[in-house]
Amino acid sequence: MTLDLVIVGCGGHGREIAQLVAAVNEAAGRLTWRLLGFVDDDPAERNRKRAEATAPYLGTLGALGQLPPQTHVTLGVGDPRIRRAVAARIDALGLPAASLVHPDATVGADLVSAEGLVVFAGGRITTNVIAGRHLHVNQNATLAHDCVVGDHVSLHPLAAVSGDCHLGTAALIGAGAVVLQGLRIGAGATVGAGACVVRDVSAGRVVKGVPAR
Repeated sequence: MTLDLVIVGCGGHGREIAQLVAAVNEAAGRLTWRLLGFVDDDPAERNRKRAEATAPYLGTLGALGQLPPQTHVTLGVGDPRIRRAVAARIDALGLPAASLVHPDATVGADLVSAEGLVVFAGGRITTNVIAGRHLHVNQNATLAHDCVVGDHVSLHPLAAVSGDCHLGTAALIGAGAVVLQGLRIGAGATVGAGACVVRDVSAGRVVKGVPAR
């Protein structure tokens, strides 16, 4: 069965998701997802042109209200706080969220994940992980055993979250950052690129460095 899909966001993250969709279709040997196009409230002209090389620009998010109710949506928004706000608007329309896993990613068979999961090439989710809505695991990022992850969390490329960690809603783990075993990252917290987190991070805090402070 072929499902229709729209990507929210013409920026780099959204266009990377378009590549992911193409890879999923190629690996399946059939059209699993039909990419109808992109929506974006205020795309930069450069981003819009680059997106349109792959699929049409359909207009602002308001265009989603004109689509059939079975049309799936994926959020091509890298910032987890913005993604949370956009998700609230999509929820009001009642459109289902697609979950997309690149064929070069690995996801444990026992993963319990809400809708909207996106795992890019090289992403790794191991065993007994529980994930909320719209988790994005970017290229070559790792989420290890027994982690509990809130809604709208982002792991940027090469981030490594060790086992038994808790990541709060809309937390962001920056590129190349490491979170050591058993730690808690609070809701809305940001771990800077290349940081090594050795203690819990409170909600809304920004930490960086080695060790992260």
